[in-house]
Amino acid sequence: MKILIHPSYFPSIATFAAIVQHEVIWEAHDNFQKQTYRNRCYISTDKGKHMLNIPIKHVGGNEGRQKYIDVCTENSYNWKKEHWRTLETAYRTSPFFEFYEDEIRPIYEGDDDSLYNLNLKTIEAIADCIGIKIPTAKTETYQIEPTTYFDARFLVDAKKENDWNIAPYTQVFEERHGFIPNLSILDLLFNEGTNTLSCLKNLSLDFTND
Repeated sequence: MKILIHPSYFPSIATFAAIVQHEVIWEAHDNFQKQTYRNRCYISTDKGKHMLNIPIKHVGGNEGRQKYIDVCTENSYNWKKEHWRTLETAYRTSPFFEFYEDEIRPIYEGDDDSLYNLNLKTIEAIADCIGIKIPTAKTETYQIEPTTYFDARFLVDAKKENDWNIAPYTQVFEERHGFIPNLSILDLLFNEGTNTLSCLKNLSLDFTND
């Protein structure tokens, strides 16, 4: 099945399962919206569920609404250094952090300011880690109700929580906070490693009930 989704920042496990299981078309012509996974992801730390948020440059006046593909990150604040340090602190003791850190760290060392392209790079980095190819097809126009593929753009909505009945796996701070479902794909990768692709293939995504 062909599905339409947004590139997001180190996507949620459910979103990456959709990427693995279906033929993906990237939405490239919608407006940027706040409080979505476009510029945030969630990980598990010693304090529980934690948000990594990418600051963006806001345009004013009549240009207040931006196309997602035109949004730039606000790099006057060194958010990349902070995000990487947070990931190191949270996952250094996980089984596979050291195995994959050389694949993930370069994301935080580049000087890109396009949020859209950055997100595609995070997806590509994970794809390389688990041995799949990243989808490349993008929309040419914006469609409110697509007719040629399934609209899974709702997956980018960070306010709408759905654990998708993700099978529990061992998390670093599970003894403190219990299992936290549908975090960033990074959580699954650093904890499950080479088993990540199998986990994604086996995740049941019942879009029909959404």
